[in-house]
Amino acid sequence: MTSPPVEWTQSLWFTEGVWLTSMIILIIQCSQNSIYLFNIFLALPEFIHARARASRLSEWWMITSEATPPVSILVPAYNEEATIVESVRSMLTLRYPEYEMIIVNDGSKDQTLERLIAAFNLRPVKRAIPHRLSYQQVLGVYACHDLPNLVVVDKSNGGKADALNAASDMASHPYVCSVDADSLLDSDALIRAVRPFIDHPETTLAVGGTIRVANGCTVLAGQVLEVRPPRHWLELFQAVEYLRAFLLTRMAWTRSDSVTIISGAFGIFRRDTLLELGGYAHGTVGEDMELVVRMQRWAAEKGVNHSVCHVPDPVCWTEAPSSLKVLSRQRTRWQRGLCETLWRHRNMLFRPRFGRVGMLALPSFVIFDIISPLLELLGLVLVPLCYLAGILSLDFFLAYFAVVFSFGMCLSLSAMILAEYTLEHERKVRDLIWLGVGAIVENLGYRQLNTWWRVKGIWQFLRNKKGWGEMTRRGFNERPHGG
Repeated sequence: MTSPPVEWTQSLWFTEGVWLTSMIILIIQCSQNSIYLFNIFLALPEFIHARARASRLSEWWMITSEATPPVSILVPAYNEEATIVESVRSMLTLRYPEYEMIIVNDGSKDQTLERLIAAFNLRPVKRAIPHRLSYQQVLGVYACHDLPNLVVVDKSNGGKADALNAASDMASHPYVCSVDADSLLDSDALIRAVRPFIDHPETTLAVGGTIRVANGCTVLAGQVLEVRPPRHWLELFQAVEYLRAFLLTRMAWTRSDSVTIISGAFGIFRRDTLLELGGYAHGTVGEDMELVVRMQRWAAEKGVNHSVCHVPDPVCWTEAPSSLKVLSRQRTRWQRGLCETLWRHRNMLFRPRFGRVGMLALPSFVIFDIISPLLELLGLVLVPLCYLAGILSLDFFLAYFAVVFSFGMCLSLSAMILAEYTLEHERKVRDLIWLGVGAIVENLGYRQLNTWWRVKGIWQFLRNKKGWGEMTRRGFNERPHGG
């Protein structure tokens, strides 16, 4: 007689395999979140150092001092008619002794160029084009007699990196600051961001500032007049997420001398180094990270004493996506950009000659931003199903979700505390409470959705998908007052 068939859910090999897989997922989750918690303690000394530097180099001294270097602000714009005028007005109010703005209309199909011409009374001018970097054809240059530090370049479409190369080539100052066209700078953001260049002009290669979500804030004439958290859940979750990314992770990277990302929305670079490296790389949607990793690689290979750092108090405000469709495009694009950069510079991984970037930063991206999302998504599907099937115990089920949710809430709330300590933006108790609610609720679906978008981005990279995808903007003026 033949023995009755064994149900696959009850077979020993399957049960042990599921248990082992679940334990690996749980261990990786614990390790990842433990490192994030360690970043809090790693970031604290850097916050103290940043405050000490701010008190030593007062803004008034830097505004009047000859030690403050002139800066060229580069603004690539493609179909940004909704925000471009407010963004330029924001930069015209900067408290900075000497700077120029180079706005590049990268073949927009909307009214971006026309709105700039009308708003700032621009006229065509003749200007020499050096062609030291690679970019598409320049169709025209516009300027205004009343605003001598504003230049608008109209060129054929070539992508963000192409537009930034054109602006870098035409810049005349030793430092260039890239700013997204959908962003607003605080009036003192630039003067605060250049402090590391004044402290260590010979070694500082690049500096990044903090990016915050403008949704919910009151904006007038390009300035954020009242800081309020977003009212809508999706925008609120992003506001919390930005605080966690910029005030925990990047400060910890600065402390460990392993910064590999400076946001394309707001970052300052030495122009001579940028030109020597050939400018921004074409063929990637992660041109900001790729440039910083290439700078780190160049400095290590040349034996150049250098630093790349993040400064917490200069703030750039950006409009966060308000729909899941647009947010999904953004996050999958970010993940593709990360994969592209890691693949381009894969021979830096675990190479001591590249210091902590090669031995710590890039491997952590592979483990926690490539491998971990795959395992986390597997765990989110596997653990509940196996619990319902009776393969995993209730204790394991509860332990898994305690790790997923409790650590996430702790990290987000810690970022909020550091934000209030450093930036002092949310002074109203109700606003702090609302942010705290967002820090808790985002763990109940939003972070898991981000995991899915990361996995989707990895798949798009493997399929060699290109392009940015359409990013719809509402514009700063369309947001209700105070909300």
